[in-house]
Amino acid sequence: MDALAIEQFEAGRSRLASLAYRLLGSAADAEDAVQDAFLRWQAADRDRIEVPEAWLTRIVTNLCLDRLRSAHARRERAVGAWLPEPLLQGDPMLGPADTFEQRESVSLAVLILMERLSPHERAVYVLREAFSHSHAEIADILGITEAASQQHLHRARRRLAAAPRDDVPDGADARRIVEALLDAASSGRTERLIALLTEDATAVTDGAGLGERLLRLSTPERVAATLRGALKPSESKRRLVGGSPALHAGVVNGSPALIAVLDDRVVGLVVFQTREGRIATVHGMASPKRLGRLTAAWSARERTAPLVESW
Repeated sequence: MDALAIEQFEAGRSRLASLAYRLLGSAADAEDAVQDAFLRWQAADRDRIEVPEAWLTRIVTNLCLDRLRSAHARRERAVGAWLPEPLLQGDPMLGPADTFEQRESVSLAVLILMERLSPHERAVYVLREAFSHSHAEIADILGITEAASQQHLHRARRRLAAAPRDDVPDGADARRIVEALLDAASSGRTERLIALLTEDATAVTDGAGLGERLLRLSTPERVAATLRGALKPSESKRRLVGGSPALHAGVVNGSPALIAVLDDRVVGLVVFQTREGRIATVHGMASPKRLGRLTAAWSARERTAPLVESW
């Protein structure tokens, strides 16, 4: 492959990866889809490709749709053990973040809600809302009519509109939210944690990957009790992660996060989505297979002082 062809592909790699991540919810799968697209680009008759960006967008989108339709993906996502792979603020795979729709499309809650959409609905929603493609462009990418593209977008918006809109706090707000949560948890009073939650607060946790299914909680009382228990230090928890991690505040997928770090390795993560300043959704992850990319990003950047030096 000539240098120009490689340069053309690399110029759009980040955009392609962020498109694939929104479609698949997995950074690892997104990287695989982009690499497959590179191999197809390498083998293509590039003299006949008038607009490389459009051609590559079509290839990556359809590779992702093939993955979403695969029997393996359907099994994995149907058994209740699937969560999106979390990404630290600043990860290029998060892609464009100029509009509310672009930021919202990579929130953990929306990535999970998009599982309710058909592959075509999901693709149209992402291409239109996050990447501002016209319906004519989307129709060409997916091999459908413009009318079908409009119908898919309408159905996707209707299904996603059922979810309340969450806040998109900045870094300072995120830190205050995490500090308030830690303070309430350390007080030993569950009612202080409940006061930080919305009336319809829910939580999902992977249980450190020790079980096959996710644990789901659906009342503020149960969420608060689980948070209080999870954030209480114990020797058994230290043995599980191999030591006493430091606790940091951060931003993950656009939301406040409590990040537990041991020897530059992220060993636990709790992400909070807020509504009108109160915590509405909690996602807890400690399974190493979900935290690899986040750990690499964390190790490569400068951090502020931890909220707790040794947990």
